[in-house]
Parts: sequence; structure tokens; C-alpha cells
Amino acid sequence: MRYCLILLGMFLFLQVHAQEDKTGQEESKEHTKTGMATYYARRFEGRRTTSGKRYRRHKLTAAHRTLPFGTIVTVTNLSNGKSVDVEITDRGPFTKRYIIDISEAAAKALGFFRKGQSKVEISYDTKGV
Repeated sequence: MRYCLILLGMFLFLQVHAQEDKTGQEESKEHTKTGMATYYARRFEGRRTTSGKRYRRHKLTAAHRTLPFGTIVTVTNLSNGKSVDVEITDRGPFTKRYIIDISEAAAKALGFFRKGQSKVEISYDTKGV
């Protein structure tokens, strides 16, 4: 009887310990969304973004409503297949029509600077987001 209790105690200890190890690891998932993108107007050059950084049109940055600042998002133009990685530094867009606002440099890299908007796919990895 005593050995059964000892074995049962060891089994329970190992089960609890194994569950603690699993919860300590953060799971990374890739998320993908499709929608319209636009870019910042030149008049915003040099203004502070919500993150505190200044907007610079020649840098690869973007605004998103909910993603944490510093998140790297891959934006793909669905009409031509071009992709670019941008860093989230601001909040927006504040209309439901667009899922992301990107910098002028990113719009040029994606090939829709002259059009003003394009259908895009955004993808990003999250750890606890």
C-alpha cells in the first residue's frame, strides 16, 4: 500500500511538472489577412506617430489598428505579387475600408504608389498577440 501511494505521488508530480513546461512556452502562429491598403500622404512627413517615432516616407513602416508596435508585417500586392516587410509604428487606418496604411517607400516597392490603393495580403507572426 505504501509503495502504491509513493508511485501515485510521483506520477502526479510528473504530470503537474510536464503541464508547467508546456504552459511556459509561447506558441508562434502566422496570421494572414486580405484587404485594401493605402499609403500616408506626404504632408505627414516628419510628424510623430503614435509610437513616438517620426514618420519618414523613405522608410518601410506602416500603421495598423491593433498589432503591437515593432511587429514586422509582410505586405503582398495581390495584383502583381510584389512583397515588402514593414514595421508597425502607428495606429490606423481609421476607416474599415483599409486594413493597413503603409509608407510611401513601401507603396512604391509594391507598385501601387500612383494608384493610391491596392488589394493586399498581410501576414505576420505572433507570440501572445
